[in-house]
Formats: sequence, C-alpha cells, structure tokens
Amino acid sequence: MSVSGISQASQYLTFRLGEEVFAIDIAQVREVLDYTPVTRVPRTPDFMCGVINLRGSVVPVVDMRLKFGMPKTEKTINTCIIIMEISAEGGRAQMGALADSVQEVVELEPGSIEPAPKIGAGLRVDFIKGMGKRDEKFIIILDIDRVFSEEELSDISAVKLPAGAGQAA
Repeated sequence: MSVSGISQASQYLTFRLGEEVFAIDIAQVREVLDYTPVTRVPRTPDFMCGVINLRGSVVPVVDMRLKFGMPKTEKTINTCIIIMEISAEGGRAQMGALADSVQEVVELEPGSIEPAPKIGAGLRVDFIKGMGKRDEKFIIILDIDRVFSEEELSDISAVKLPAGAGQAA
C-alpha cells in the first residue's frame, strides 16, 4: 500500500539523527554545508541553534535532534547543515537543519513507502510523509513544511542577526 500524494518515484536526501535515518524531498534541498560556527540568538526556542551567514544572507539553523526530542547534536567531523527551502508565512524561506551526517540521495518508488504510523490521539505524526523501506530498513520521510508549527516558523523567520554580532562558536 502506497501513501496518497506520492504517485511517482521521488528522490530524497537521507540524513542521520542518532541511529535513525530521515529523508526530505530533494527538491527542497538547496545545498549541504560542512558544519560552520553558528551565532546564537537570545530568547529563541531551544531547538534553534542560531544563524549563519550564507553568502551575505542570514539563515536560521535548527537542531533537528532537539526538535524531535532527542539529545542535542554533538559536533563531529560528519556534522553538517542542510540548507532547505520551506513554506513560511505565505512564502518560501531558507532554513538550515543541523544533522549528524548526510547519507545519500535515494529514489523511492511509491510501493516502497508505507503511511506514517498511527501512534495515538495525543501524538503528532502529520509531519511524517511516510515510511520508506530500503534494504529492510526504514527511512522516515519528513514533510519538512509540517515539522514546525506556524508559531515556530514565525519565530524562526523573525530571527535577525543582532547588531554588531559576529560569528561565534
């Protein structure tokens, strides 16, 4: 049984958070950067790492592990920032997502994608587009536009680099 809304083979960028493999539609990925120091912005949500300067633009960076209730990302040689384009406040915005590592680009057929699990009334899983199967392992396919609430997106898109702030670790 395939997931409604996914009617043809699609390509996804896969990345790791802990032991889990996640994926996002390659069409929403702009680039993958080696980890670069992030400037912390005061009074932002815990999952918000801060901002980076990407060719003159201020791009907010979030720790996907914290967003998903996992321990904070530990910086390693494989830690990277995935620059994505998301829907925010009626338009499109760039956002960086901190990941333990990027794996590969995979093509998944609709028949290899199962619907998101039904976990219970109190738990949100609407941000999971489906569960891809590859080599007998699951890949959690994210609907990146639904991972963050409207309020969180508003907070993220409102973040600007504080006056006089430079790059900090």
